[in-house]
Amino acid sequence: MKFTLSFTVVFSCVICYLLAPNVLFDLKMVILLFVAGMLVTGSASAINQSIEKDTDALMKRTADRPVASGRVSQNEAYIFAGITGIIGVLMMYLFFNLSSAILSAFSLFFYAFVYTPLKKVSSIAVLAGALPGALPCFIGWVAGTDLISPFSFTEVGHVSNIAGWALFGIQFLWQFPHFWAIAWVAHGDYSKAGFKLLPADKGPTKFTAIQTILYSIVMLPVGVIPKYLGLTGNISFWIVIVLNLFLIVQCVRLYKDMNVKAARLVMFSSYIYLPLVYLSLLADKVHFI
Repeated sequence: MKFTLSFTVVFSCVICYLLAPNVLFDLKMVILLFVAGMLVTGSASAINQSIEKDTDALMKRTADRPVASGRVSQNEAYIFAGITGIIGVLMMYLFFNLSSAILSAFSLFFYAFVYTPLKKVSSIAVLAGALPGALPCFIGWVAGTDLISPFSFTEVGHVSNIAGWALFGIQFLWQFPHFWAIAWVAHGDYSKAGFKLLPADKGPTKFTAIQTILYSIVMLPVGVIPKYLGLTGNISFWIVIVLNLFLIVQCVRLYKDMNVKAARLVMFSSYIYLPLVYLSLLADKVHFI
């Protein structure tokens, strides 16, 4: 199930659920959302590992995965993925709403059957992967707001539904500097497996570094939208700005140094950025009476 990756994704989903204006903390609902999210995300990860079993076996960082190493057969992985995916989507429908269930099913399908095969075709796979990678944020928002149409821009608890899309946007944009830093560090392994994940065909280049800078800059205005829509307050506003500037600095350093050490700094900075941003937004949520 790629527990660490799945946990990170579901963490964002739960935080965005709790950020919904009309949601108060309820441990039972949080646990249900966490379990459902882990099942859906784990299902997508299992399908991904089944499809990529041969290429995973070629790379040092993935060779020990269950399907690649032969501990679990491809068919067993597909059965596991089918059971967990169906149960997860059903839980979203039964305990939350139809919109969140449909979005969960779409995210699972897109990650497993669009993003996964695209990785060997073109670097556009990173864009394709960023969609299901960020959708859990919006799924959490929709689960909390009970919106029949997630594309509605009506107000929820005096806050525009655009806030939900802003939460999606933060994680969507974050994935580009984050994933390109990983692809930079693991370029040798990825090339061996035939994955085309960096924006430049020639591998780690100045162009890739510039892209990380541009995306990290665009993250800044998107990150402060929740404050201007009245969802969060001033404290998180400044925390987001400081964290974003720190990430931009690391991306600029990557452009200057052009080495694996600098790429690792971008990667680790992005790991720090996301949970701190979402936790600060939740801690600074504006409650309406």
